[in-house]
Amino acid sequence: MLGDVVGKPGRQGLARRLPAIVAETGASLVVANGENAAGGLGLTPETAEELLALPVAVLTSGNHIWKHRELQTYLDSHPQVIRPANYPEGTPGRGWTLTHDTHGVPVAVVNLQGLLFIAPLPCPFRTMDRLLAEVRAQAAVVVVDFHAEATSEKRALGHYLDGRVTAVVGTHTHIPTADAEVLPGGTGYLTDLGMCGPTDSVIGVEKEPAIQRFLSALPHPFQVASGRVRIQGALIRADADSGRCLGIEQRSWVAD
Repeated sequence: MLGDVVGKPGRQGLARRLPAIVAETGASLVVANGENAAGGLGLTPETAEELLALPVAVLTSGNHIWKHRELQTYLDSHPQVIRPANYPEGTPGRGWTLTHDTHGVPVAVVNLQGLLFIAPLPCPFRTMDRLLAEVRAQAAVVVVDFHAEATSEKRALGHYLDGRVTAVVGTHTHIPTADAEVLPGGTGYLTDLGMCGPTDSVIGVEKEPAIQRFLSALPHPFQVASGRVRIQGALIRADADSGRCLGIEQRSWVAD
């Protein structure tokens, strides 16, 4: 599972490096968060297709998925691109999808969005409670991308779902964390996957406008940064029959 893909540099970095990473690690399935893939904010049908042409089976997202209106119709017809499941009923798209790895193992990928410091939405904890029976009926391996700002909320959801899903990993903050572990009930956990984007930056954007925004408290337009790209995420090993996580580790690769 890979962190937020940031703009053209992130997409190009994945195109250059991802096939070799898959070969090197033996990964049988790749999931990436695509909500910042179009110009650093949002996703378009074209950028989604560009990423899905790589060894990426599913694109998750988050609060920026609605930036480009043309994606709304696309979400309804492309189940491999999902939005957070805890958006209100009637929202375009779907909150989880079923895919299969290269060995034919069914894998359910669920997307949730946090509440703290982002936007008021239905509870992601209760949403997962309602979904879980339907999801587990189709796949023993269930991985959750929790797109949230607060580390406490991410950690709480990890423990809440421990033993009920294969893995809970966080996205949104673009900074990888050092807390990958298998929780007591057998669920893999990582607070944040990081990002696939330029690292000489402030979470993927040019440094100076970001600094000026803090210095002046005035809006400064962001631009996606350039330079060396890193691909950040996690390697997850799971038992195909039980869905139990056998191991999770945070990983980072230089894309150049």
